[in-house]
Amino acid sequence: MPMIVLRCIFWLLYRIWFYILVLIPIIILLPILLVVVSREKWYPVFFKIARFWAKFIIIGMGFRWDIKKDQFLEKEESYMFIANHTSMIDIMLMLVAVKKPFVFVGKKELAKIPLFGFFYRKTCILVDRSSAKSRQAVFLRAQKRLQSGLSICIFPEGGVPEEHVILDEFKDGAFRLAINHKIPIVPLTFLDNKKRFSYTFFSGGPGVLRVIKHKFLTTSNLTIHDTRTLNNSARKVILDSL
Repeated sequence: MPMIVLRCIFWLLYRIWFYILVLIPIIILLPILLVVVSREKWYPVFFKIARFWAKFIIIGMGFRWDIKKDQFLEKEESYMFIANHTSMIDIMLMLVAVKKPFVFVGKKELAKIPLFGFFYRKTCILVDRSSAKSRQAVFLRAQKRLQSGLSICIFPEGGVPEEHVILDEFKDGAFRLAINHKIPIVPLTFLDNKKRFSYTFFSGGPGVLRVIKHKFLTTSNLTIHDTRTLNNSARKVILDSL
């Protein structure tokens, strides 16, 4: 049998295995999950379960993580976490890389995924990027979560770019939020996710997933007029690493 056929069979089974790994912990822990998502104050418990789920998937896929930290998080501080977005494994790796409880801001379309979508809708801040009203609502929900001591995570490219694009332009939302709430921005670079498990179906394989958690970008002295400058600075940090 030609090698390319064997590789295609491997990639097909590898993708199917990923979805099996995504579902197994959710099905097993379903009763507990239904309880912890019923109240917002129990979100930190859900977050711990989500980190277990993420590690289960990453290890099950034959990945291992290597995280370099240029600066350490403060226990009592809230943050805005951002990263490049190239892979279905990005969400899992973010959960592994950051121990401090945070809430994802993500597109509402993911809420349509069976089972996963239910918990995504209950625990994340959903945004319809085509609606100005929806984008405004994100600020109010984010404010409520920050006031409860949580942090926020956004993939500022606003979606997964074309395969040939190293890093797409960043949307301003994450940076406006950070400036309005005076929280530091923590840029993370995912160096290997595109190579290991991109959205190109016949590609990828086990190996190391390297993460760089960069020095924080402060927003304490910034105003909303500095949004674009902050955006460009954060993007440059990640792009230079890539």
